[in-house]
Amino acid sequence: MSQEKAPRTIPLGKTGPQVYPVALGCMAFSGMYGTANDEESIATIHAALDRGITLLDTGDFYGMGHNEMLIQRALEGRNRNHVQISVKFGGMRAPDGSFIGVDMRPAAVKNFAAYSLKRLGVEVIDVYRPARLDPNVPIEDTVGAIAELIQQGYVRHVGLSEVGAETVRRAHAVHPIVDLQIEYSLASRGPEEKIFPVLQELGISSTLYGILSRGLLSGRKPKDASDFRAHLPRFSGEDGAHNEQIVARLRAFAEASGRTPSQLAIAWVIAKQPTFVPLVGARTRAQLDDALAALDKPLTAGDVRALEAIVPVGTFRGDRYATAQMAHLDSER
Repeated sequence: MSQEKAPRTIPLGKTGPQVYPVALGCMAFSGMYGTANDEESIATIHAALDRGITLLDTGDFYGMGHNEMLIQRALEGRNRNHVQISVKFGGMRAPDGSFIGVDMRPAAVKNFAAYSLKRLGVEVIDVYRPARLDPNVPIEDTVGAIAELIQQGYVRHVGLSEVGAETVRRAHAVHPIVDLQIEYSLASRGPEEKIFPVLQELGISSTLYGILSRGLLSGRKPKDASDFRAHLPRFSGEDGAHNEQIVARLRAFAEASGRTPSQLAIAWVIAKQPTFVPLVGARTRAQLDDALAALDKPLTAGDVRALEAIVPVGTFRGDRYATAQMAHLDSER
């Protein structure tokens, strides 16, 4: 935890590419936080690339293909060698948009990849990762299928998402893993105990999502039922009211230090995990500018201690997902 500014690129694990120290998470461009504007979304992707961001993170089930097709539009005329695309796959959705499970069988892996390549308009996916662990399919089989795609030239690297330490070890034994995608923020510090030490031991990086706890740490609230945050425990009921009081204390700390709440939350993640890559889920160019300014306002070790004295582990209340979703997270076992 130093006062030096973040480096311009860092390695994604021992075997992955060099990437900008912040990546752009694209989920919010496809309606998860309410209606998004495609033109502003594309402009935000362009602004991110122009500012030096190299890694775009998407999922084939974001907007049921909309997100990947949006990225294809955004990358038209751009030098593909300057952009890495990370794709989560396997989440299945019904026509009404509801989630109906996951499928990580080897044949399904290859089928999902074929459609993603088409929607993205690319010949190779840089990092391909199962979105969740399929309880009916050994992780070895899923990773083995991605390894075959690598041999065939359709994928470059294997990633994982929301799995626990033992699953990481099993997957890594089949093929080198470049990074684990997992939620991490001032409000979600669970990976520190068991998962991060295993990643460091094996030379695996992490792309960290939810660094603003879906806007909670920046004071944002869901506007209506179309915003999936309206259904999350941390934003509603007594837990939501309790968390608002904590966010007010964070806002005061941020203002006193010359930062916005978003910049404070991002700077804390970078200070705590300088070898990992936070995913910024900016929906607009203004949000992107705010987030990237955190790179030029690093926290000192003293800042981190003072902040964690205000918000120690366990201060926030409510699970990060609804109960049914939490039950499917291998990372929580």
